[in-house]
Amino acid sequence: MGTYSIGEALNLLLEKSHWKPKVIELRMRQEWEAIVGKTISKYTRSMLLNGKKLTIYTDVAPLKQELLLGKEQLAIRINEYFQERVVEEIIIK
Repeated sequence: MGTYSIGEALNLLLEKSHWKPKVIELRMRQEWEAIVGKTISKYTRSMLLNGKKLTIYTDVAPLKQELLLGKEQLAIRINEYFQERVVEEIIIK
């Protein structure tokens, strides 16, 4: 058995236990303002990460339109923030 750092051991545990998507979703909710900015964060009602599909809920029509037009850029920003590919598809509702 090899030796692991605490960080490596935790990452290995998350991968093997399938908790990683829920941990990423929780982090995304907590750090949403840092990822998308204050304005978008303020008017986002909620979000759900199911696999690599992120669903964002908002009641503000102009924001909904802006998010629809910028889905690809938002996915890139989220993936860069987490330094891995956590989002492949974004759905705006």
